[in-house]
Amino acid sequence: MTLPSEPNTVPPQDDFELSLKPLWMRAQGGDSAAYREALSKIAQRLRRFYSRRLQALPDEVEDLVQETLLALHMQRGTYDETLPVSSWVFAIARHKLVDLWRRRGRRDNLNDSLDDMTEDQHPATQEELPSKRDLGVLLEQLPELQRQAILLTKIEGLSMIEASERSGVSVAALKVQVHRGLKQLAALVRSET
Repeated sequence: MTLPSEPNTVPPQDDFELSLKPLWMRAQGGDSAAYREALSKIAQRLRRFYSRRLQALPDEVEDLVQETLLALHMQRGTYDETLPVSSWVFAIARHKLVDLWRRRGRRDNLNDSLDDMTEDQHPATQEELPSKRDLGVLLEQLPELQRQAILLTKIEGLSMIEASERSGVSVAALKVQVHRGLKQLAALVRSET
């Protein structure tokens, strides 16, 4: 029995973790039905998580849920099965939330140095390259407007105004394309497993 003061002690599990962990482990083993069910449970929990934190920005909630689900799919190989799935999920969710705040607070001439970047912003290592290619393959399956909107706002990190100016599409239309594109990517990810 591990003592609470020992490092690497996992906190007590809640009902969400108890129901998610077996699903996720089956999904990691290739069970596509378990994967869909796990993503559905995660999406519900993420909506609550983001809704509480983004009360002033309710339009961002669903986009962040879809971005997080996509990130979970792309990073599923990084999950350490000795730890709670929910901890891994919400670590990624917090990164996505920070990314949103960073994008919203971005200034036109702001350039981040490598020293100021978080771990998930550093250039890809060799072992990360296949997942980057996977994302490229998924993006290629989207209609051009959706692909361009996602590339500009989510990959390049441009604000909606900057992306609108670069693409010649209105901010409202760009938001719609991003939202539809993220939903389509999530559907593509679910259909792959």
